[in-house]
Amino acid sequence: MISITNLSYYLGDRALYENASLHIKPKDKIGLIGLNGTGKSTLLHLIVGNYQPDAGHISKSGGCTIGFLNQDLLSYQSDDSILSVAMQAFERANELQRQMDAVIHEMEVNYQDKLVDRLARIQEEFEALDGYSIQSKAEEILEGLGFSTADLQKPLRLFSGGWRMRVMLAKLLLQKPSLLMLDEPTNHLDLPSIQWVEKYVQSYENAVIVVSHDREFLDNVCDTMVEVSNQKLNYYGGNYSFYIEEKALRNEIQKGAYENQQAKIRQTERFIERFKAKATKAKQAQSRAKMLDRMDRVEAVVDENAKVHFRFQFTTQPGRHVLQLENVSKAYGEKEILKNTTISMERGDKIALIGANGKGKSTLLRVIAGTEPIEGERRLGHNVLFTFYAQHQLESLNIEHTILEELKYANPTKSETECRTILGCFLFTGEDVFKKIKVLSGGEKSRVALAKVLVSEANFLLLDEPTNHLDMQSVNILIQALRQYEGSFVVVSHDRFFVEAIASKIWYIDNREVKEYPGTYQEYEWWQEERGEEETTKGKEAVMTSLASMNAIKTAPAAPAAPSKNNGSSNGQALKQLQNKVNQLEKEIDELEKRKTEIEAKLANESVYSNPTKLAELNRQYADIKQKIDKSTENWEQAVLEVEALG
Repeated sequence: MISITNLSYYLGDRALYENASLHIKPKDKIGLIGLNGTGKSTLLHLIVGNYQPDAGHISKSGGCTIGFLNQDLLSYQSDDSILSVAMQAFERANELQRQMDAVIHEMEVNYQDKLVDRLARIQEEFEALDGYSIQSKAEEILEGLGFSTADLQKPLRLFSGGWRMRVMLAKLLLQKPSLLMLDEPTNHLDLPSIQWVEKYVQSYENAVIVVSHDREFLDNVCDTMVEVSNQKLNYYGGNYSFYIEEKALRNEIQKGAYENQQAKIRQTERFIERFKAKATKAKQAQSRAKMLDRMDRVEAVVDENAKVHFRFQFTTQPGRHVLQLENVSKAYGEKEILKNTTISMERGDKIALIGANGKGKSTLLRVIAGTEPIEGERRLGHNVLFTFYAQHQLESLNIEHTILEELKYANPTKSETECRTILGCFLFTGEDVFKKIKVLSGGEKSRVALAKVLVSEANFLLLDEPTNHLDMQSVNILIQALRQYEGSFVVVSHDRFFVEAIASKIWYIDNREVKEYPGTYQEYEWWQEERGEEETTKGKEAVMTSLASMNAIKTAPAAPAAPSKNNGSSNGQALKQLQNKVNQLEKEIDELEKRKTEIEAKLANESVYSNPTKLAELNRQYADIKQKIDKSTENWEQAVLEVEALG
């Protein structure tokens, strides 16, 4: 579908790509990975045509369409509703709708048979494009990405950059391009939305390229990994876990080849040095020197798995109890975030706070930090010193400081050697430490801010989305640092791999209460699945009991009424209500289908299609009926599934 052949691309004198090649086939699900700054986003811009190669070429098959979700869309603004913006995906259907409206308007003032014919042709194409259901499709995807039904009619400009990015993602998914390119799609999504996008991409019928640092996401959606390394595109035929194993094997082979070649080079260089001055051997020495010049050199293996060799310690030991929240309530106006919640932390607790956006995770961190007014009581334990990391703290870095100065400012007791050792753990080595903060990328600033948090004297850390803007190597460093950190912390994150690696307890907000699961994230997921299965089983058992009771009542001889000693009848009533709902929806769909047939018959009547006003009104009714049928059918299918699950 797309062929990249001998691609070269330069930023000034620096080569991002040198004779790189890749072939993208229909239905490929490619994860594009590599260190920050290697050119992953640049490659996507090259494919879409925003940048031009310095050498080589990128060819596309006829009819290949490309949809590109990139970080530039964060700044997109519009006064249109988010539903309208998402529906811009249906360009042809929207154009046909405008044409229908124009023709109907013209027929009202200048009726002609040719206008009727034209309207019929437009309507036929509109129906073929499933134009009457485009709104329901847009609503489904927007709600899957976390928007409420009430949000859909709100102007796009009222939403933050992250939520605007979700709208642009919905628009792309609705367009269904031949190649869907997603640059860091999970950065602005909460966990439920990430899982929804995973399922969507897994079943997406066309090709996908994803740039992401979310290992779990890459494992779940990709069947191919392409690593940008050494100016090349290196292909791996499997998901991220396969890539890890395969790369280790390739590195072992490359390391052996490199060492063998280096031994041969040293041997040859010794021969040249020994015999270049001897007349009898000079010719052989020159020949071997030329051979060395022509030799294809094997690259040395670069170990990208940086290790943290520094223990992040503090001098003040806290007491056993780190935090106590008692009957805490927090609301913004009428919107309640927390209500009478009570929870505590002890020394050494390493907690991940997870859940959907809007549940109050960041609010809870601010409550713990004491920066939010609350009802109830918040108590920090004896000798507890905390520090708070959030994305806005990148703005508080002194842009005129060097990296080294900024770290020394965070903890003046650390020597320059200690500070440089710490910065080395965060990938700032050699002369890097003298770079000014103002020239750093977002990811580099994040690493500096995290280093500042970890060198502080705090024995309690509050971290809000610390992995945002970090590449996988930096996330691995943060994992190592938090694992050997001797204090306590609460981390908000949607990165499942990161959460599983660092947390020993899970907090989540349910019905405005903070609740705790005493185990890892994977154990928490298993527990949630078991809870769901248990509730389904209990529901089935209750329904079966109530049905048995109802059957017994039906077959038993009449007897005087007696007080009931069980609640089977209430469960039976619940099932009966569900069955009544199914029956009611079936009747509703039948009525709607009859109404649709009546409208279709009227639309075929000359007295209608020769009257523009009547025609316009019936067209509107027809579109409305089709939407109602789709919605009622969806509700009926859901109700039937519920009955089957209970029965």
